[in-house]
Amino acid sequence: MLSLRELRRVAAIFDGALRGHRVERWVQPDATSVAVSLYGRVRASDAPEDEPGEGRKRFFLFCCTGDLARVSELDRLPKAPERPPAFSSYLRAHLARAVIKGARLIDDDRQLAIRFSAREGEFELLLALMGNKSNVYVLGAEGEVLQTLRPLPDTRAELEMGEPYRSPSSGVPNEGRDRWEDVEADELLGAIEAEYGPRSGAAESQSLVRDLTQVLKREQKNARKRFEKIEAELAEADLADEYARHGELLKGALSRVEPGASEIVLQDYETGADVTIPLDPKKSARANLDATFKRYQKLLRRLTKAGGRIDEAREWVEFVEQHLERVRALAETTRSGGEDEAAEASTALQAIAELEPLRKLLRKRAAASPRAQKEDPQSRLPQRLQGVSTRLLPRRYRSRDGLEIWVGRSDEANDHLTTRLARGNDLFFHVEASPGSHVILRTEGRPDPPQESVLDACELAVRFSKQKGSLGAQVHVVPIKNVSKPRGAKPGLVYVTGGKTLSFRREEGRLKRLLDSKIE
Repeated sequence: MLSLRELRRVAAIFDGALRGHRVERWVQPDATSVAVSLYGRVRASDAPEDEPGEGRKRFFLFCCTGDLARVSELDRLPKAPERPPAFSSYLRAHLARAVIKGARLIDDDRQLAIRFSAREGEFELLLALMGNKSNVYVLGAEGEVLQTLRPLPDTRAELEMGEPYRSPSSGVPNEGRDRWEDVEADELLGAIEAEYGPRSGAAESQSLVRDLTQVLKREQKNARKRFEKIEAELAEADLADEYARHGELLKGALSRVEPGASEIVLQDYETGADVTIPLDPKKSARANLDATFKRYQKLLRRLTKAGGRIDEAREWVEFVEQHLERVRALAETTRSGGEDEAAEASTALQAIAELEPLRKLLRKRAAASPRAQKEDPQSRLPQRLQGVSTRLLPRRYRSRDGLEIWVGRSDEANDHLTTRLARGNDLFFHVEASPGSHVILRTEGRPDPPQESVLDACELAVRFSKQKGSLGAQVHVVPIKNVSKPRGAKPGLVYVTGGKTLSFRREEGRLKRLLDSKIE
């Protein structure tokens, strides 16, 4: 973790050399770090102060992982996850194309606040270095907490969303030493990453090895059990022919079955040998015959089913065991191999974790973790939705620009969404002359939401209407303040005034992206 003296130098860089740089892209590679690419500027001497130029692109990392917490410069942006997490989605929605206006240390502590000027106004990105309680915050123009990278209960439980940020009550830390005092300012952030990057990569590799090993060992046990169960079913199904033969013999000797008999001995006319057929003394001869053939049919179905699964089960056991051995070998390389070998092993581990079957197992493990189990599902909802009955909660999707789109689930939920949950500059969407869900684009206060988000909301309005099979539709868009619920009107019926009608043409790619963006 950076010392106060080192962080002062970092603040000076952002306040000086990086002032005027413009945001190109935000990426959140994991739960404790966020990266940004910035364009530099080259201005004429008589150009306005806030006019950016087209300088070189640079990449910076803000990390709040315990002792590895830092701000540093990268060679390239890290790989973005398939679905942007909430924090990076918020940054993309509010700080896209934002310009750095300066930087400061809050209360002369290890709290680096970088000021951005965006279309919506002023924001600060705050990196607070506090050991295991380190975090990255987005602060509004009045210093209020708008978004956090890590949950507040895990870092600063005394803070609240929407309330002003406050420095911790602990005293100011020692200034510490500057480990890079001989490094020039323009090389400092790269030197920090050169120091912490390999350590961060090693920690990530160890964590990944632990997760993969636990997942694969558990799945190895389960896979072997499934394989052994199928083998047992196949072994039992081998008796099907015996039950079929018993049934044929018993069918020709029903008159010889005595009431209450527990067995009957019949001669097999093909082999001449005596065959003992067990009977249920509580059943009649005909019922015993039916039970015998029924058992034969059941075993025959089991044989067919198990026969189709045995190869698949065997292949899965081999897959799991092969990758478990591979992970163990790579783990040893990361511990005892050279730097290049460890880097290659780390890359190989990432490739294994990206295999679709293992990705599913890792997600399942994360969902079953004690932290995930004890977490109140309501705490993951936006504040506006917390406390709302489950049956009234809207479906939630994320637009291309990171804005949320809410879709009513029923007539009653439509009413609640439109009259109680939507507010301010939110937009209401509904397909004209067609029953369907109410759709709300949460504009987060902006009067002119991005056009792509408007089109995304139109797509969902058509998808959840009676015209979902059509190639296009007329979609009415109106500010929520122009939507009212008449007294005594049936559920789902509202009146709208003003607004505009869009002739919307559907796009399959847009719909797929939106459905994949569903927020669970």
